[in-house]
Amino acid sequence: MRIAVNTRLLLADKLEGIGWFAHETLSRITKAHPEHTFLFLFDRPFDPRFVYGPNVVPIVVPPPTRHPLLYRLWFGIQVPRILRTHKADLFLSPDGFLSLSVPDGTPQLSVMHDLNFEHYPDDLPAAYSRYYRSFFPRFAKKAARIVTVSEFSKQDIVKHYGVEADRIDVVHNGVSAVYVPLPLAEHAAVRQKLTGGAPYLICVGSMHARKNVARLLLAFDRIAAEHETIRLVFVGEQMFHDPRMEEAWAQVKHKDRVVFTGRLGQQELRRTLGAALALVYVSYFEGFGIPVAEAMKCGVPVVCASATSLPEVAGDAALYCDPFNVDDIARAMRTIVSDPVLRERLAASGLQRAERYTWDRTAEGLWASVERMMKDRRTN
Repeated sequence: MRIAVNTRLLLADKLEGIGWFAHETLSRITKAHPEHTFLFLFDRPFDPRFVYGPNVVPIVVPPPTRHPLLYRLWFGIQVPRILRTHKADLFLSPDGFLSLSVPDGTPQLSVMHDLNFEHYPDDLPAAYSRYYRSFFPRFAKKAARIVTVSEFSKQDIVKHYGVEADRIDVVHNGVSAVYVPLPLAEHAAVRQKLTGGAPYLICVGSMHARKNVARLLLAFDRIAAEHETIRLVFVGEQMFHDPRMEEAWAQVKHKDRVVFTGRLGQQELRRTLGAALALVYVSYFEGFGIPVAEAMKCGVPVVCASATSLPEVAGDAALYCDPFNVDDIARAMRTIVSDPVLRERLAASGLQRAERYTWDRTAEGLWASVERMMKDRRTN
């Protein structure tokens, strides 16, 4: 088969959650299936590290998709043209976007990670929100099959878009083998570099509005008044302007105890995560929540929101809180800081639970969905 793949999120040193999903699954699938040719459709010059083998044909398809207007051009005109020219048998899109202009004879598989924009449209700039809410229902109907990363997201897609449940496959995200517990002897050096030696809680992820950074800052400010040594470390970049975060930051009295690292590479993230007292992940909407699984794999206890997919991912290996209640977030943070026995129990439970989240399993699940789609196509 000739498999065309939307690889526009494979950006060197800029991989976010969905980009990591694409990289980790495609690198495995292309190597496991040398009998197929994979046409990687990049929207800008690509890093050769993303050309995983001799059966990968990289194709640059302009223009770079930096705005919803360019999404329309790229998926509506450019992708169908490339699929015709290269006689592709199917189109695989790890970020959910499909082409409504491709004939139904060329099946398309969409990986829809979550529908956050349906629940919280105001968390995105208006142009993006309008595009997603207009086009993703149509992508769902156009898709021959859909993959999503949690049972929560599957049911959300069924409910919102009326997609038959048997047309959706749940394939959990994985965790890189890089993430392993940090030896205790290295904790002091990491903490010295980050916080002058002080213990810290950590939050990992792009500072999108739904990551709930504003409430997390206010909650931390309350416990900082009680625990003079504790620090809060943020790892990630701000995606969109968020006035709620800026308003919360203006109210924070203990700004000197908050550290922003920006984006970190995997090895540095593993060390920074591994030396933390706990991960605090109070996002109010997640399709999966990869940082939760990464923390568990590192043996780091987790505080997370009792919302959307997070209880499905973390199970009994997390301390939960209401993401919309600053008092309850502060309560959970206070508990995890003060209770070393609880931290030890959650860390042990997390290590065990994280064994189920591997990129090998994710890649196998995604490929099984591709094969299921093609089998359905042949029998219909």
